[in-house]
Order: sequence, then structure tokens, then C-alpha cells
Amino acid sequence: MDAFDTYITQNKERFLAELQELLRQPSVSAQNIGMKETADLVIARLNKLGAKTHLIPIEGGYPVVYGEIGDGPRTLMIYDHYDVQPPEPLDLWHSPPFAPEIRNGRLYARGVSDNKGNLMSRVQAIETWLATRGPLPLKIKFVVEGEEEIGSPHLTSFARQYRSLLTADGCLWESGGKDIRGRFMLTFGLKGICYVELEAHGANRDMHSAFATIVPNPAWRLVWALSTLKTPDDHITVDGLMDHVRPPTEKEAELLKSIPFEEEQLKADWNIPAFVRNLTGYELVKKHFFEPTCTICGFLSGYTGPGSKTVLPAKAMVKLDFRLVPNLTPELVLDLLRKHLDRRGFTDIIINLSDGEMPALSPVDGPLALASIAAAEAVYGQKPVVQPLMAGSGPMYPLCQEAGIPTTSGGCSDARSNTHAPDESVSVEDYFQAIRYVGELIRQFAS
Repeated sequence: MDAFDTYITQNKERFLAELQELLRQPSVSAQNIGMKETADLVIARLNKLGAKTHLIPIEGGYPVVYGEIGDGPRTLMIYDHYDVQPPEPLDLWHSPPFAPEIRNGRLYARGVSDNKGNLMSRVQAIETWLATRGPLPLKIKFVVEGEEEIGSPHLTSFARQYRSLLTADGCLWESGGKDIRGRFMLTFGLKGICYVELEAHGANRDMHSAFATIVPNPAWRLVWALSTLKTPDDHITVDGLMDHVRPPTEKEAELLKSIPFEEEQLKADWNIPAFVRNLTGYELVKKHFFEPTCTICGFLSGYTGPGSKTVLPAKAMVKLDFRLVPNLTPELVLDLLRKHLDRRGFTDIIINLSDGEMPALSPVDGPLALASIAAAEAVYGQKPVVQPLMAGSGPMYPLCQEAGIPTTSGGCSDARSNTHAPDESVSVEDYFQAIRYVGELIRQFAS
């Protein structure tokens, strides 16, 4: 065991206590709970590390914690966020979401996998490096925002305003971990998103359902509109949308074919009889990573409480998200959706854009990618599962790809982490492996 590993072992209890302190502080951006207090905790920890820090205010939003430490020919940006998802429903947690608890080798708390565990593991890896190996061999720039869980509405303007400050040769992104078989995964991009709310209106107030004979029902109006967006076998039928989707390149296709996708284990874990369209093998993996989605995330209309209430609703609303692949953009999808509905006579349906983010892809054979693969092999003892992109979304494009900065991932989550759900958790062992991975990534990328 070298000095780096020895230091981690000697400081395990303190490292866990630091993480738990951060987890005890709520930071729910959607509800404006604990945001200033959490930003102060993060900047205090970076100051303790020896970083030069700034709390950069965001007009109309939550501040960005920025820090710099080290020096060298290369610069590694570390992007994380200090906000977390709302903890509800609270009754499904086996311990309070902001009272971190270790059970059977796992640490349970809201935000431990997304993203406070990853954030703290990066900080502690740098502390360990400084304590055992001396000065950092490269410059590290921390960008820790407070709005990722509400769609990073101000990060694009922030990135463009501070572009000269945010130069880097690569970026370690906020997510990552192990798959259902315990294999470490690396991703080099993510899908974009176009999140919208559709509204339909009927009478000027809720009415007795007896009037459904003669008064239009906005809930049915939305159902009919929604039925034009997808076929029963899950093909998106928004006019022209699929025409813009590019297929995987030859190199991307080869990468997809190499991804181990545990189909039977996943179906059993999710309790589903089959995947969409009964897909298997390469076609299943290709769909997952390189097809867009059109997902009903929620539908609200009328009365949904216990018992019956014979009501004709005055309003109906549905939340949709489109996960975007190259070459789709939020603006394009929004325009195509509007025109699609208008052509079918649904000009009365209102479309409100809630969130929009571009897809992002980085080279899988550049210096950062090769360094992250080598680091993963050294720490985890086997080749990582390399994915071209995540099926989820984030503000990677404005912060990184727009400026030509490649990205990589790597963290402490796993298939049991319940990210965004009750009983969010990480394996304690995986957490300390993540610290080692960041240390090895620094070594590999600087060399």
C-alpha cells in the first residue's frame, strides 16, 4: 500500500464525518431550502484545502462556488453541484433523508450519490495528494453550482460571462459509478433535454360531469394530442423530429457493441417482462444511447383524491420530456412540436418550455479519455465499461463542449444508489475507491 492509500485508510472516519456533515445540511434548490448555508460549507472546505475561492453570485439564482488550486501544464476542471433533489415522499425513507446513516456498508442520505458524495471525494482526493505527494502536477478548477437539479437555468449565461476564467484541458463531470454487475463505468457525454408543459383549457371553471355531453373536456383534448406524438410500439411521430437524428458513427457503433448490457438481470431488477419493442442486443443498446425520448412525466387534471367526484375539469396539464441526441436541440424540438400540433388542429394547446439543454459528446480516444480509462484500470483492476454518453442530461454543453473542453466521468454511485429516489445511498467501499480514482486520474492526466 503506497502513501496515498495509507493516508486514506488513516483518515477514513474523518473523511466520512466530513461527508456526513455536508449531507446533514439540506440544499433543495427546487424549494429554496438551505442553499446559502450549503454554499458556505462548500467554499469553507475548499478554503481548508488551500484553494483560492470565489462565491460568484447569480442574479435571480443560487451562487456558483469557484475555486483554483495547483499549477502545471494542464488544467482539469471539476464540475459538481451542491443542490439536491427534494426528498419526498418522506414516508418511503427508512431513515431521515438529511440524517445520514450507515447500514450494511452503505451510507444513506439525500444527495450522497447525486452529488455531494462525488464532490467530497474529489476534495478529499486532492487533500490526500497534497499530504502524500506534494504539490499538484496540474491546475484544478472547481465549478460547483447550486441549480443543477432545477435544470441549471443560469449556467449557460454564467459560462459565457466567465469564459476566460473557465479555460481547461478537460473536465471531470459530476456523475459516475458502477453498473449492476459492479463494473466501473466511464461516459464521455450526455443527452440533452427539452422539458415542456402542455396546457388545455375548457370552461372557465370546473363543472358537474353531466355537462360533458356539451362542454369540451380539456383532459380528453390533451389525450388526443398526446396520441399523435408516439405510436404504441414507441416510435416518435412528431413531424420531422426523427429526420434530424443522426445514427451512431462507425466508431460509436463499435463502442456500443462492446458495452455489456445485462438484459435479464435488469429486467428482473426492474420487474418488467421485456424492453420496449422487445429489443435485445445491439439494437437495444443503440436505442438507449442514440435515440431521443418523448416521455409523459406527469398528468394533472380534475379530481385525483380518494373516492369519486363527478367533475368536468376546466384545465388539464401534462409534463413531457424529450431526451435529445445529436443533432437535436431544444429550440428545434420546441418548434417541431408546435408545428406538429398546429397541423392537427391543436392550436389551442399551450406549450410552456420548462428546461432545455443541448446534448454533448467528447472524443473517446483523446488525452482525457485515455487518462480516465488508465486510471480506472489501475484502481478497479479491470477495464471499465466505456459508454459514449449518459442517457441522462446536464449542462455539459455550455460549460464544456461549447468551449472545446472534453469531459469524462467517474464517481461513487452504483445500480442500487436510488438516485433521485427515497433511500438514496452509496457503498462506503465505493466511496473510498472513488477517492483513489480521482487521485489516479490526476496522475495520469498530468503525465
